[in-house]
Amino acid sequence: MDAALIAQLRADLLDAGYTVDRLRQLWGDEADAALARGDRVPARRALAALGAAGVGMSDGGAREQVAASILARVFLLGELATDDALTTALPRLGTHGARELGLVDDSGRALIDLRPYTSIDAGGAVQWFIASDLGEVSLGTALPAEHVLGVGGASLTLAALIPTEPVDSVLDLGTGCGIQSLHAARHAEHVVATDISARALERAKLTLALNDVTSVELRLGDLFEPVRGERFGRIVSNPPFVITPRLEGVPVYEYRDGGRVGDAIVEQVVRGAADHLVPGGTAHLLGNWEYRDAMGGDGLARVRSWITEAGLDGWVVERERQSPAEYAATWIRDGGTRVGSAEYDALAAAWLDDFAARGVTAVGFGYIVLRQPTDAEAPRFVRTEIITSPLGSAPTGIGDHVLAGFRAHDRLAALDDTALLAERLTVAGDVTEERHYWPGDENPTVIRVRQGGGFARTIDADAALAGLVGASDGELTVGEIVGALADLLEVDEAALLAQLLPQVRELVVTGVLSVVTG
Repeated sequence: MDAALIAQLRADLLDAGYTVDRLRQLWGDEADAALARGDRVPARRALAALGAAGVGMSDGGAREQVAASILARVFLLGELATDDALTTALPRLGTHGARELGLVDDSGRALIDLRPYTSIDAGGAVQWFIASDLGEVSLGTALPAEHVLGVGGASLTLAALIPTEPVDSVLDLGTGCGIQSLHAARHAEHVVATDISARALERAKLTLALNDVTSVELRLGDLFEPVRGERFGRIVSNPPFVITPRLEGVPVYEYRDGGRVGDAIVEQVVRGAADHLVPGGTAHLLGNWEYRDAMGGDGLARVRSWITEAGLDGWVVERERQSPAEYAATWIRDGGTRVGSAEYDALAAAWLDDFAARGVTAVGFGYIVLRQPTDAEAPRFVRTEIITSPLGSAPTGIGDHVLAGFRAHDRLAALDDTALLAERLTVAGDVTEERHYWPGDENPTVIRVRQGGGFARTIDADAALAGLVGASDGELTVGEIVGALADLLEVDEAALLAQLLPQVRELVVTGVLSVVTG
């Protein structure tokens, strides 16, 4: 890959103002939303309304607007580009350079998807360029098996799951187009990015070079093979977890299918993380897990067993659960096969037959965060839960919140109930309280404590719990607050302690309350 040509391309893209905001300004929010659904017609019409009837025809406006419009038409909407158009959009690189880099063919048709991406983390906002394979919008056909996926919903979900706290080293397991490596390089001295697909590594190499990121090392191989014997402070992975029937005629896409039966790829990643994390290191994964009949049991319980048997701490959050039919439909459509076609019917039957043969009754999807214990004798923390409601407001994502939960557990694990009573608590700044009354009543019929950030939890509270949360300003100890509440509510203090202390521990782990340090 020619570094000089990459530098010219990067300069051209920057000069064109080829950003997420610029494209949204060009075609508007409605067209932007339609494009996310795979409908390019509104975007095309919006660009045409600016005065350009086709790619390569200037509308007489600012050069940046014309250049960004041409780039969007070619690399996002799948239109042909004349040599004049390419020269207008990429004046330094030119048509020869664009073809030498494999961006377009001789006819002016894009060979890759090249798009802007924006995000925000602890270091501020970032603007990147992402290289991947052309999607269905540009291809007009079902995706090929070797397709390298760009930034999708799963990529954004994983990026939000990664903490912003710096670490020495990160393993990006199954890097794909390289998006997670870009994020990781913002807070790690060294990143190793692996993939089983040589094509994916080529796309990742271009993505990293376009953004002038030099701290990422690319390695070819399956899962942990390329890093045998190495350990990292953090592992991030959106593994190819899609459950696909192992039958002839069923397409296998490298970007989503790990070549294992059922959810075995997720199990393998969870168990393998134990051999590749330093003490205290964490892994942040997305995954599917199967719910099976009586012989296989609950899906979350199965994930819990993988974690405990690997000797890890873990926090698993199920965000969605689908029936076999829903799951099959989701991933068949993802490959570009249309509902109602003969191909769709055959694939759906294969999926449902596979699930039935293995007793699968549902498939869960969600987050898995793992931690390598620093003390083998310390109490393990393995938490599984179902949260399907929207997440709270957090510009940098959920990763820091989850990491704080692990640390809160460690703090609480060192405190028996007597010691906890001597601690002081504070309520998080994003917590609010909601009360409902029957008209004319003095006492509320419903009290809810709401978390604004994190997982946006809603806790149904009684007067005692609401009183404890409200009094947690760091001045009084837990014991003092409970004693005062027992007097106020005229209840037995021992009984109130038995009720409130487990609730306090839960609220500390989930970030509603925190233990005052120092």
